[in-house]
Amino acid sequence: MSNSADSPGTGSSPVRGRFRPVRVLTAAVFALAGLIFFTSFSTARGTDIRTDASLLKLSDLIQERSHENGRLDETNAALREDVEALAERDDGSTKAEDAKLTALEARAGTQKLTGEAITVTLDDAPPDATAKLPGYPEPQPDYLVIHQQDLQAVVNALWESGAKGIKVMDQRLISTSAVRCVGNTLILQGRVYSPPYKITAVGDPEKMQQALAASPAIQNYMLYVNVYGLGWKVTEDGTVTLPGYSGTVDLQYAKPVE
Repeated sequence: MSNSADSPGTGSSPVRGRFRPVRVLTAAVFALAGLIFFTSFSTARGTDIRTDASLLKLSDLIQERSHENGRLDETNAALREDVEALAERDDGSTKAEDAKLTALEARAGTQKLTGEAITVTLDDAPPDATAKLPGYPEPQPDYLVIHQQDLQAVVNALWESGAKGIKVMDQRLISTSAVRCVGNTLILQGRVYSPPYKITAVGDPEKMQQALAASPAIQNYMLYVNVYGLGWKVTEDGTVTLPGYSGTVDLQYAKPVE
């Protein structure tokens, strides 16, 4: 004999005691939503997690450290001058040896340098820039910003022209200087800079401008200047004095873990 739940003729509902997957699925969805809300609240701790506050804090920290590095460079330069002055008082060296040391310091870029100079200024294009010449595609974001290779092309061309010294922004370059870009910022010797970027070189102005014009990398950059509006300006500065390099000259390199 069958029970009433299994007999459609008993008058009771045949599905009342059945398992309903839809109800279970609905309950699971609500439970999952509650878990997501709780996790979001626990992560945010009452803050707006859609803002870039954390990125802003990181940017502020980078700028703060950059300014601190600049201040330390100035302090280091002053101390170095004091040490050199004290050493010159009674170092036991001859005039010939002093002259040789001075020449080496000049070539190393640790001493001030005065001479005829030019300045090259590079800048990002306007954010709403469009192609100015027919036949060129509309710009991608990368087309509108200064890249590391652009700065390196200018520095390399100036060195190739016989420049006696180069300053990028407010820092003198030496043989171990590395011009590096991260995103749309320049990182040079522990300090961070934003465009426009200024590169000043002491040397023969005519030869330096000829070297800039002959550089294939700069010729490619000039295409973006003409089509998308990247910034490019070369000026003759007359006689200027470049600062001496004031940072550490010790090489820093990775070491294997023992």
